Amino acid sequence: MSLVSCKGLSKSYGGKQALSQVSITLEAGSPIALVGPNGAGKTTLFSLLCGFITPSSGEVSLLGEKPGSAALLGRVASLPQDAALDPNLDIITQLTLFASLQGFSAKAAKAEGLRVLTLVDLVDSAQQKPKSLSHGMSKRVSIAQALIGSPELVLLDEPTAGLDPANAKKIRELVKKLSNTTTFIISSHNLDELEKLCDQVLYLEQGQLSQSVSMKESLHEDYLTLTMQQCDASALISAVMELADISSIDERQANQFLIKHNSEETYAIEMALLSLFKQHNWQYKAILKGRTLEEKLFSQP
Repeated sequence: MSLVSCKGLSKSYGGKQALSQVSITLEAGSPIALVGPNGAGKTTLFSLLCGFITPSSGEVSLLGEKPGSAALLGRVASLPQDAALDPNLDIITQLTLFASLQGFSAKAAKAEGLRVLTLVDLVDSAQQKPKSLSHGMSKRVSIAQALIGSPELVLLDEPTAGLDPANAKKIRELVKKLSNTTTFIISSHNLDELEKLCDQVLYLEQGQLSQSVSMKESLHEDYLTLTMQQCDASALISAVMELADISSIDERQANQFLIKHNSEETYAIEMALLSLFKQHNWQYKAILKGRTLEEKLFSQP
């Protein structure tokens, strides 16, 4: 049974086509990224998956069930970008209420609330009201709410938007920690973050699914992404092109280069580069196998 299945999924609002003929099958496993420009249809797709709205045409199912079905209660959860906590109730009261709505008994509901607060490292704030929490802490409480009942699928819309680096890191670590039992679909504009978290990346543009790429495939590509400290780009390019098995090197942005090679032994290219850097006293920041997510989505190799 597939985690998510969409066949010819479309949604229109009056004369505006928000989503057009999206067909995709997603399996449980590593986090999945959903990216695209503003107005691409990401929020519409999330709303369809959650059952908040119905499609104009096409089919969609989650875990073999129709979105919004009672059979998915406790199995699928979501965190909208604009989710807000009730300012009048303390945190544990709110989480206990949401757990009880999933069928937990009063005692079990409170225990579940404390469990998910522990996951987001906020159990000490259980008695506080939302207004006393920072933005980052409030976001973590909202994620805790989405984790009630240990769902199999969680949809996160911009989970780290507007967060300071420390809170964003906590959320990334939480997603990684729970990915063995829960599949996360994450909508975000932060490509660097998604590259760290996700394997499969779906790219929506003008309501259509234009790309689906796997970051794991990068490990088997005949490319290296080289990031240097300050350097003479022309001198670097000339020197690298003299190495064996180098097909091309292009500067993609300041101090970042994409190297294409034809060697089956990538480590040999890496060792040659390190020797070259030592010879010229050049300082590098990173050598990565394959291409970055930004490169995969927006540039032609």
